[in-house]
Amino acid sequence: MTTLTLPELAKKMAGIDFAMLQTHAAGEIDGRPMSNNGDVDYDGDSWFFALESTGMVQQIEADPKVALGFTGSKSLLGKPPLFVHVTGRAAIIRERGVLAQHWVEELERWFEQGVDTPGLVLIHVHAQRIQYWDGEDHGELTV
Repeated sequence: MTTLTLPELAKKMAGIDFAMLQTHAAGEIDGRPMSNNGDVDYDGDSWFFALESTGMVQQIEADPKVALGFTGSKSLLGKPPLFVHVTGRAAIIRERGVLAQHWVEELERWFEQGVDTPGLVLIHVHAQRIQYWDGEDHGELTV
């Protein structure tokens, strides 16, 4: 078992754009891939845009406990890639100023009116516990 600091783990996670966001749904667990829109300077906070009409947003509002799963690209010499599992709390952000801070132009592909898209929200996931597996090394962080 290794002990990485959050900045050391963040450096290893640089470039991982997609995560599986898992929420609670009527006693079951739902999951879907979400892009962090290139905001990969990981500090324990993840940000994802969505429409408030989605079941995912409704699930988070009912139960803010969520999980994120990240997988890095394949390592050299057949070594397994980096895997990261985050458990934390999610909040739905509706303030346009905060949405604008995290907005990138490429999002217009899904949200054509930008931060003025009706029903646009930002999902903020704050990590509480992070587990990681990096090849044969593994460890855990509490945030």
